[in-house]
Amino acid sequence: MVRKKLISTDEFCVHHNIEFSFIRNLCEFGLLETIKVEKTEFINEDQLEKLERMLRLHRELEINVEGIDTIDHLLDRMHDLQNEVTQLKNRLRLYEDLD
Repeated sequence: MVRKKLISTDEFCVHHNIEFSFIRNLCEFGLLETIKVEKTEFINEDQLEKLERMLRLHRELEINVEGIDTIDHLLDRMHDLQNEVTQLKNRLRLYEDLD
């Protein structure tokens, strides 16, 4: 069984000097998922990069959670479009190679 690495939300908040309410708000908007183990909440290591990006947006650009939600949606959409362009280029190469 593969064991996922978990980071305590308390440790994350202390390390980054933020209030737990920021993480709670992200969870309420569906931007972050926490795992509760015996009264302690944890963040999956896989979500750490995304959480730190959202924290930078909040701190450095003073973007609220609603704005972060919008940016996250747009970044996901942009990533999907980039993948679609790559797939279309690959399909086009098949026809170019026939010439």
